[in-house]
Amino acid sequence: MAQVLVRNVEDQVVAALKQKAQLHGRSLEQELRLILSEAAKLSPEERVAVANHIRAMTPPTARQTDSTDLIREDRDRR
Repeated sequence: MAQVLVRNVEDQVVAALKQKAQLHGRSLEQELRLILSEAAKLSPEERVAVANHIRAMTPPTARQTDSTDLIREDRDRR
């Protein structure tokens, strides 16, 4: 697993995070790990944006081969 070091976090932010962790019965480290995990999840809008980005990498004029044809062609070679 990777480690992340965050410098210059305001004292009041750390205090609030410690209080939040205590409220949830977790250590500060556990609470921060959970917060970061949740923040890293893509929203539905972000997922669409990623899909659109990937789609944009394929030129619109490129002819797409039907996957069924490719599978049949592969089977016929055997």
